Amino acid sequence: MFCPQCGQQQVAGVIRFCSRCGFPLDGVLQLLSNGGSLPIYRTPDEPVPVSARRKGVKQGGLLLLSGAVLVPVLGIFASYSNSTFLEILTALAAIICFMGGPLRMLFAAVFEEGAPKPVRVYPSAPMHMPPQFAQHAPSPALQPPPVRPQPSWRPRPNTAELVSPPSVTENTTRLLDKEDRTEH
Repeated sequence: MFCPQCGQQQVAGVIRFCSRCGFPLDGVLQLLSNGGSLPIYRTPDEPVPVSARRKGVKQGGLLLLSGAVLVPVLGIFASYSNSTFLEILTALAAIICFMGGPLRMLFAAVFEEGAPKPVRVYPSAPMHMPPQFAQHAPSPALQPPPVRPQPSWRPRPNTAELVSPPSVTENTTRLLDKEDRTEH
Protein backbone atom coordinates (compact mmCIF):
# COMPACT_ATOMS: atom_id res chain seq x y z
CA MET A 1 0.00 0.00 0.00
CA PHE A 2 1.19 3.50 -0.81
CA CYS A 3 0.43 6.69 1.08
CA PRO A 4 -1.98 8.81 -1.00
CA GLN A 5 -0.31 11.99 0.29
CA CYS A 6 3.41 11.44 -0.37
CA GLY A 7 3.64 8.06 -2.13
CA GLN A 8 5.70 6.34 0.59
CA GLN A 9 5.23 2.55 0.54
CA GLN A 10 3.67 1.32 3.80
CA VAL A 11 3.33 -2.03 5.50
CA ALA A 12 -0.31 -2.91 4.76
CA GLY A 13 -2.67 -3.33 7.70
CA VAL A 14 -0.09 -2.52 10.36
CA ILE A 15 0.53 1.23 10.24
CA ARG A 16 -2.19 3.75 11.08
CA PHE A 17 -0.20 6.80 9.93
CA CYS A 18 2.28 7.34 7.11
CA SER A 19 5.86 7.02 8.36
CA ARG A 20 7.01 9.91 6.19
CA CYS A 21 4.28 12.58 6.22
CA GLY A 22 1.97 11.44 9.05
CA PHE A 23 -1.15 11.09 6.87
CA PRO A 24 -3.85 9.03 8.67
CA LEU A 25 -4.22 5.71 6.82
CA ASP A 26 -7.25 4.27 8.69
CA GLY A 27 -9.68 5.43 6.02
CA VAL A 28 -7.46 4.08 3.26
CA LEU A 29 -7.32 0.66 4.96
CA GLN A 30 -11.13 0.58 5.26
CA LEU A 31 -11.50 1.61 1.64
CA LEU A 32 -9.15 -1.16 0.51
CA SER A 33 -10.77 -3.79 2.75
CA ASN A 34 -14.24 -2.99 1.35
CA GLY A 35 -13.17 -3.32 -2.28
CA GLY A 36 -13.08 0.40 -3.02
CA SER A 37 -16.48 1.30 -1.57
CA LEU A 38 -16.98 3.29 1.58
CA PRO A 39 -18.73 1.49 4.46
CA ILE A 40 -22.08 2.83 5.67
CA TYR A 41 -21.80 4.45 9.07
CA ARG A 42 -24.61 5.10 11.47
CA THR A 43 -24.93 7.84 14.05
CA PRO A 44 -24.87 6.95 17.76
CA ASP A 45 -28.55 7.88 18.24
CA GLU A 46 -29.72 5.68 15.34
CA PRO A 47 -31.31 2.41 16.57
CA VAL A 48 -29.40 -0.81 15.95
CA PRO A 49 -31.25 -3.05 13.48
CA VAL A 50 -32.35 -6.38 14.98
CA SER A 51 -31.77 -9.49 12.87
CA ALA A 52 -34.58 -11.89 12.01
CA ARG A 53 -32.81 -14.66 13.92
CA ARG A 54 -32.60 -12.67 17.12
CA LYS A 55 -36.22 -11.53 16.75
CA GLY A 56 -37.39 -15.15 16.32
CA VAL A 57 -35.44 -16.39 19.34
CA LYS A 58 -36.89 -13.55 21.38
CA GLN A 59 -40.44 -14.43 20.23
CA GLY A 60 -39.91 -18.09 21.19
CA GLY A 61 -38.59 -17.12 24.60
CA LEU A 62 -41.54 -14.81 25.25
CA LEU A 63 -43.96 -17.55 24.20
CA LEU A 64 -42.27 -20.00 26.58
CA LEU A 65 -42.28 -17.54 29.49
CA SER A 66 -45.87 -16.49 28.85
CA GLY A 67 -46.82 -20.15 29.03
CA ALA A 68 -45.21 -20.36 32.47
CA VAL A 69 -47.64 -17.67 33.63
CA LEU A 70 -50.70 -18.41 31.48
CA VAL A 71 -51.02 -22.19 31.99
CA PRO A 72 -51.11 -22.11 35.83
CA VAL A 73 -53.60 -19.24 35.80
CA LEU A 74 -55.86 -21.10 33.34
CA GLY A 75 -55.45 -24.30 35.40
CA ILE A 76 -56.63 -22.55 38.57
CA PHE A 77 -59.66 -21.12 36.75
CA ALA A 78 -60.45 -24.53 35.23
CA SER A 79 -60.31 -26.27 38.65
CA TYR A 80 -62.71 -23.77 40.25
CA SER A 81 -65.22 -23.60 37.38
CA ASN A 82 -65.45 -27.32 36.52
CA SER A 83 -65.71 -26.32 32.86
CA THR A 84 -64.42 -28.69 30.17
CA PHE A 85 -63.82 -25.72 27.89
CA LEU A 86 -61.28 -24.19 30.31
CA GLU A 87 -59.60 -27.58 30.77
CA ILE A 88 -59.20 -27.94 26.99
CA LEU A 89 -58.01 -24.32 26.76
CA THR A 90 -55.43 -24.95 29.50
CA ALA A 91 -54.12 -28.06 27.74
CA LEU A 92 -54.02 -26.24 24.40
CA ALA A 93 -52.16 -23.27 25.97
CA ALA A 94 -49.64 -25.67 27.55
CA ILE A 95 -48.99 -27.41 24.22
CA ILE A 96 -48.69 -24.15 22.26
CA CYS A 97 -46.51 -22.35 24.80
CA PHE A 98 -44.24 -25.14 26.03
CA MET A 99 -43.73 -26.81 22.66
CA GLY A 100 -44.23 -23.86 20.34
CA GLY A 101 -41.77 -21.59 22.17
CA PRO A 102 -38.74 -23.88 21.90
CA LEU A 103 -39.70 -24.87 18.33
CA ARG A 104 -39.88 -21.18 17.36
CA MET A 105 -36.44 -20.59 18.89
CA LEU A 106 -35.02 -23.63 17.08
CA PHE A 107 -36.51 -22.52 13.76
CA ALA A 108 -35.09 -19.01 14.17
CA ALA A 109 -31.64 -20.29 15.13
CA VAL A 110 -31.43 -22.71 12.20
CA PHE A 111 -33.27 -21.13 9.29
CA GLU A 112 -33.51 -17.37 9.75
CA GLU A 113 -30.89 -14.84 8.68
CA GLY A 114 -28.39 -13.67 11.26
CA ALA A 115 -27.15 -10.19 12.09
CA PRO A 116 -25.38 -8.18 9.38
CA LYS A 117 -21.72 -7.24 9.75
CA PRO A 118 -21.13 -4.81 12.61
CA VAL A 119 -20.84 -1.17 11.59
CA ARG A 120 -18.53 1.21 13.38
CA VAL A 121 -20.17 4.13 15.07
CA TYR A 122 -18.45 7.47 14.62
CA PRO A 123 -19.35 10.68 16.42
CA SER A 124 -21.38 13.16 14.39
CA ALA A 125 -18.86 15.94 15.04
CA PRO A 126 -15.93 15.89 12.59
CA MET A 127 -12.61 14.77 13.96
CA HIS A 128 -9.80 17.29 14.12
CA MET A 129 -7.67 17.20 11.02
CA PRO A 130 -4.31 18.98 10.92
CA PRO A 131 -4.31 21.97 8.53
CA GLN A 132 -1.59 20.42 6.36
CA PHE A 133 -3.98 17.59 5.46
CA ALA A 134 -7.14 19.70 5.24
CA GLN A 135 -5.72 21.67 2.28
CA HIS A 136 -4.94 18.63 0.16
CA ALA A 137 -7.82 16.64 -1.24
CA PRO A 138 -6.96 13.03 -2.09
CA SER A 139 -6.33 12.61 -5.78
CA PRO A 140 -8.51 10.12 -7.66
CA ALA A 141 -5.48 8.73 -9.53
CA LEU A 142 -5.00 4.99 -9.49
CA GLN A 143 -1.23 4.96 -9.29
CA PRO A 144 0.57 6.44 -6.29
CA PRO A 145 2.24 9.80 -6.76
CA PRO A 146 5.98 9.71 -7.42
CA VAL A 147 8.13 9.55 -4.35
CA ARG A 148 9.90 12.84 -3.79
CA PRO A 149 12.40 12.70 -0.95
CA GLN A 150 12.38 15.54 1.55
CA PRO A 151 15.22 18.07 1.07
CA SER A 152 16.77 17.11 4.42
CA TRP A 153 16.57 13.41 3.59
CA ARG A 154 19.81 11.64 2.74
CA PRO A 155 20.40 7.95 2.03
CA ARG A 156 21.75 5.75 4.78
CA PRO A 157 25.43 4.88 4.47
CA ASN A 158 26.24 1.36 3.40
CA THR A 159 28.23 0.07 6.36
CA ALA A 160 29.34 -3.00 4.43
CA GLU A 161 31.70 -0.75 2.46
CA LEU A 162 33.61 0.31 5.58
CA VAL A 163 35.27 -3.07 6.23
CA SER A 164 36.38 -5.25 3.37
CA PRO A 165 35.31 -8.90 3.64
CA PRO A 166 38.05 -11.39 4.53
CA SER A 167 39.68 -13.38 1.77
CA VAL A 168 38.54 -16.94 1.15
CA THR A 169 42.12 -18.18 1.11
CA GLU A 170 43.03 -16.56 4.41
CA ASN A 171 41.61 -19.44 6.52
CA THR A 172 43.33 -22.03 4.31
CA THR A 173 46.67 -20.29 4.69
CA ARG A 174 46.34 -20.28 8.49
CA LEU A 175 45.66 -24.03 8.45
CA LEU A 176 48.76 -24.65 6.32
CA ASP A 177 50.89 -22.53 8.68
CA LYS A 178 49.56 -24.53 11.62
CA GLU A 179 50.57 -27.84 9.97
CA ASP A 180 54.09 -26.55 9.26
CA ARG A 181 54.63 -25.64 12.93
CA THR A 182 53.52 -29.04 14.20
CA GLU A 183 55.95 -30.89 11.89
CA HIS A 184 59.06 -28.98 13.03
